[in-house]
Amino acid sequence: MSKVYWWWFNRGKHQLHWIVSSQRVGNIRKIEGFRDCHRGERCFIIGNGPSLKRTDLSLLQDEISFGLNRIYLLFDELDFHTTYFVAINTLVIEQCAEDIRQLQLPKFATWRAHKWLAHDPGVCFLDTDYTPPATFSKDMTKRVFEGSTVTYVALQLAFYMGFKDVILIGVDHSFSAKGVPNETVVSQGEDNDHFSSDYFGKGFRWQLPDLEASEVAYRLAKEAFESDGRRILDATIDGKLEVFPKVDYENVVRRK
Repeated sequence: MSKVYWWWFNRGKHQLHWIVSSQRVGNIRKIEGFRDCHRGERCFIIGNGPSLKRTDLSLLQDEISFGLNRIYLLFDELDFHTTYFVAINTLVIEQCAEDIRQLQLPKFATWRAHKWLAHDPGVCFLDTDYTPPATFSKDMTKRVFEGSTVTYVALQLAFYMGFKDVILIGVDHSFSAKGVPNETVVSQGEDNDHFSSDYFGKGFRWQLPDLEASEVAYRLAKEAFESDGRRILDATIDGKLEVFPKVDYENVVRRK
């Protein structure tokens, strides 16, 4: 049995441990394989808001795209899957691990998901963290700030992969569910805040959104992209997010 070395380090008020082993080295090499792999190209990051029901996703069939969390619930309706998949929320991964393991595409997940996805060869584990400091990571082999939304992690991945233009869709940035941000709740019925009523359906445990914190993170992403001559555009239909320039979805998707 090979030796396993534990690195302990303090982040804020709690301690996290990260296993450094041959497995971890292999994981880092997998992540490094995506560095600048799409230099100068464009991609779409697909959120999970209700606006997706009014968005013609068939136009993305030949585009590079990132799908988030339970986006796979749409796959049977489409003639394509997203190019990449990203999930960092432990509650989502725990309850949907079997679905995630079935996805046949490159996947990125928080290292906290290792206990559920350890034997999935399609997963790259990211060292994500939701505690301060708030940063924008340009090296996905190192610490990645979560920014209170999986979309922010996808933006950092897009930067790492070298995309010049990133277009957001389905990032409605608006929720009917009310309560304390980040509080864990149990859904009592149909989900009205995502593209499917079954997304966080009855009995599903999830955390209430922190829109203010996510806006802080989005501004960091905007600054990072623009300072490097790149851009993030928001093509979400009737989206409430005001951080990024707005564009018309059908116009931008048809413009190569």
